[in-house]
Amino acid sequence: MTQTLTAPAAVAGMTALQQIDSRPLTRNQKNLIGLVVAGNMSEFFDMFLIGFAVSSLLKDPAWHLKGFEAGWILAMSGLGTVIGAIAWGRLADRIGRKAAFSWCVLLFTVFTLACVFTPNDGWIMLAVLRIFVGIGVGGLNITSIPYVQEFVPAKQRGLLSGLASVFIPLGLFLGSVAQMIVGSNWRLLIALGGIPILLLIWLRAVPESPRYLQSRGRAAEARSALAWALELPAEKLGTLPEIKSVHSASYAVVFSKYLRSLIIITVGSFCFILGSFVIQSWGQSILGAGYKFSPGMIGALFMVVSLGDLLGRLASAWLADRIGRRWTMFSFGVVGALGLLIAAASAMITTAAQLDIGAAGWIFFLGIFIAMTFGDGAFGVLNAFGAEQFPNEARATGLGLGYGIGATAKIFGPALVGFLFGAKVTLDVIPVAFTVFAALLVLGGIAYLFAKETKGMSVDAI
Repeated sequence: MTQTLTAPAAVAGMTALQQIDSRPLTRNQKNLIGLVVAGNMSEFFDMFLIGFAVSSLLKDPAWHLKGFEAGWILAMSGLGTVIGAIAWGRLADRIGRKAAFSWCVLLFTVFTLACVFTPNDGWIMLAVLRIFVGIGVGGLNITSIPYVQEFVPAKQRGLLSGLASVFIPLGLFLGSVAQMIVGSNWRLLIALGGIPILLLIWLRAVPESPRYLQSRGRAAEARSALAWALELPAEKLGTLPEIKSVHSASYAVVFSKYLRSLIIITVGSFCFILGSFVIQSWGQSILGAGYKFSPGMIGALFMVVSLGDLLGRLASAWLADRIGRRWTMFSFGVVGALGLLIAAASAMITTAAQLDIGAAGWIFFLGIFIAMTFGDGAFGVLNAFGAEQFPNEARATGLGLGYGIGATAKIFGPALVGFLFGAKVTLDVIPVAFTVFAALLVLGGIAYLFAKETKGMSVDAI
């Protein structure tokens, strides 16, 4: 089925997409980008809060929390993310980007607040609640990236859609600041995770995705949405793009028509997520229980990590529009792997050279700083590039499915490390675990070399 809506002759032959490509960003386009940036920051804010809470509970005599139990809590956050990414990617194509984004925010904030009321030794309850938090968090990036891509110029799409992920590490920074202010009161710290519910007020000021509206036969609303983005009267908007299909692709269609893209996104996502998520979830506990750093020092160090991560994401988003998406992903994977190898070496040096554990801790910190700056910094373009591997009919569904399956790394990574630690966090498991994560990060970079390069292509030409 084909659906086209023409515009008055006053547009002088320019289509709506040509108008977007020819004009500087408007205040409304920046407003939408700001909204999704703030929403996605909540992901790292939440992850730091639960990571620090687990670190505190491991030392809390009232909890008696063991390493493998902590691993389950962190792994259930990952399980929720997998479910959320897969489910919300499909739902974003069915009910709209805006509606899906708002439900994600509501879900993860409500269940975050519920975590505050977990009783002492209630690690099973906390783990279950974290599944529902993860379901909400897992959909934020998946729904927001296609949302932004459909409103911005093609020549800047890598950078501007990447910004949805670039500033996520500010959530880590804010979590570190909150921890330094609040101290060891983990309940109060987690309660701060309910603040993002205020995003629902901001969301009321932006329209639904124009491509979603047009695919549902709501062409007039689609024109209004694009006119809002360009800050033009609707009658001065050019011709809308032709919509060849009004139906979004099902999971079965993604598997049958876009299997190659799905495999690349799945493998690449899994490899890049594994190492970075282990650092996000276990980094505080390793520095604290393993290398004997104080809570205040850990908070300060993760503020530095968040800055490196932010700069890495900004660099990858910027490079994607200059050297291309594929080589950006590969180079960031290789350098990030080097950081993980340095982290692995810190524990080996401690044993072999009898290095002071504090000095070894600084080597470990250097390693995770490099790993997060590049390995996690690649997320400035990773999901934006992933979304570009699928056409309009399957963009959110394909990205959600590929990233969601890849996000099983958020289950396996923390659970594996927790299993290896057992009852107590020790340094002897770090060399093998982090070396494996480094190898996988290189593999992830190689996987993206097989992806379709989309630099400079319009979103409708993909």
